[in-house]
Amino acid sequence: MRWQTTAVLAIVLVALGAFYYVFEIRQGPEREKAESRKGRVWTADTADVQELTIERPGDSLKVRREGNAWQMLEPVKTRGDRGKIEDVLTTILTARSDREIAASPGSVAEFGLDKPAAKIAMKLKDGKDLGLTLGAKSPTGVWVYARETAKPAVFVVGDSVLRDATLPAADFRDKTLLAFDRKDVTAMDIVTRDDSITLEGADGKWRLTRPIALAADTETVTDFLDKLAAAKIKEFVAEAPRSLEPYGLEHPLHVDIHTGKEKDRATKSLLFGRIDADKKGVYAMRPGESTVLLVPEDVWNAVPKTVATARNKSVIDFDRDKVSRLELESPKGTVTLTRDKGSWRITAPEALPADQTEAGAVLFKLRELKAQAFLAEDPAGIPRFLAKPEVQITVTEEGAATPKTVLLAPSPERRGGQPSAYAAMAGRGPVVLVDAKALSDLSRSVNDLRDRTLVSGLEPKNVQRMRVRAGDKSVLVERSGDTGWKTLEPKRASAKSAKVEDLLYGLRSLKWKEIVAPAGEEPARYGLAPATMEVTLYRADGSEIATVLIGKKEGEREYVKSKAAPPIYAIDPKELGELPKVPDDFLG
Repeated sequence: MRWQTTAVLAIVLVALGAFYYVFEIRQGPEREKAESRKGRVWTADTADVQELTIERPGDSLKVRREGNAWQMLEPVKTRGDRGKIEDVLTTILTARSDREIAASPGSVAEFGLDKPAAKIAMKLKDGKDLGLTLGAKSPTGVWVYARETAKPAVFVVGDSVLRDATLPAADFRDKTLLAFDRKDVTAMDIVTRDDSITLEGADGKWRLTRPIALAADTETVTDFLDKLAAAKIKEFVAEAPRSLEPYGLEHPLHVDIHTGKEKDRATKSLLFGRIDADKKGVYAMRPGESTVLLVPEDVWNAVPKTVATARNKSVIDFDRDKVSRLELESPKGTVTLTRDKGSWRITAPEALPADQTEAGAVLFKLRELKAQAFLAEDPAGIPRFLAKPEVQITVTEEGAATPKTVLLAPSPERRGGQPSAYAAMAGRGPVVLVDAKALSDLSRSVNDLRDRTLVSGLEPKNVQRMRVRAGDKSVLVERSGDTGWKTLEPKRASAKSAKVEDLLYGLRSLKWKEIVAPAGEEPARYGLAPATMEVTLYRADGSEIATVLIGKKEGEREYVKSKAAPPIYAIDPKELGELPKVPDDFLG
């Protein structure tokens, strides 16, 4: 190819590239924008509108932009709902003139424009005014007759314009109950007819400072603040009513939410009145405003209205990760557990591996122990209610100066029709009522807390081979890939992998209910001499992991043992389910 030809081609390519850049990259967005505006009544955008007025039969709506927000000026002065206002503006500004009906009609009555359904006026930032009058719907109901302000032509626009223009004025109002950022709240005052409560927060914790200094229930406080911050007004009930008595607001419950500190401190307030059960809400007002509001009932239910509601109801507080020792005394005996490197072990009355889940459950239930009522504030009440505790639990934390002990005893009192128990921190108080279930939940025996897994630490992925015997029949299976299995005996074939995995995972989770023969005495009595089934697990190097003997079933019991240890155990027959037939159920 000659250099002249190459040069011409290069020039053509450069020209095409320049054309593409100018036409598609530079002019494309503007062309698309112009295309999208084709047929629209106006070319203005929502951001251009400074003020919107809509006159309807019976009322008038007026809103004005203030920075990034909107203020309603009519029918009442209040905050506007930015989202709703701008949605309506978008509908109006993107309205398209579908077709012109009459360029200069002699009468507009036939189009319903003599008594308009709505008159829309918009003032733009550049001072320009836009207006649209909406009349009746067309016979099909899909279109609405309209004309621009000061222009004679009648045309039709989509009925969505009329729908949005005639929305109730309340739809344009901001329905945020109280605007505040939950994380900025530093204090809260709640004034009722009977009490004045002050709560102060710092570092995620809350304290009562009035009328008494106490730790607060942080969960209760944050739940209320979360609900209040997220709450939306259900209904604007009345504007400046002559009497507040029908709404229970003549003597309201007063809530002040304080954000920031010192010179940056700001306060948002709310007044609560009576509950309207039919509307599932509570009447409320914001101080300085004349509108009665209907607020979701769950906000009212979350208000910590009394010291008893606001105070910390935990019987004992501790850092679960720092607990190093647990001592339990109950009718089931005395048990001591210690934690080393994150694992629990039973150290008394004998050294045994502990069930990590059960040990953790004790700590969880202890920490979740909540007061239903407060009976005595100081330790002086302990001898009266807890002279003979039925359950006693001592918690030792790393770095703590002294252990903490919880005392529990049955109580004749009932709460909500349910039995209760007395509880207190030894030497500290207060004495409280708790759910009586705590007595059984925290009464744990050695057998309840010890590791009752028959084959401890069994990892199915480490099992390379498994032999299953039943009577004079047996099958030997070997792993083939991550989840596949094959049989080696009585013949080489693919195995039913699901059946192998079911048995393997059943053995891993197998837990006994009780020890029926500690020394393995009389194995024939339990169907273990010979065993109904014998399962041996092997590692990849051929070494034995464990052999499990499965005996007979008797009602709600099935007997098992590990070949390596003497005890015979009873398990729930549901643990293993129906035993597989050997070798048929394993052969593919």
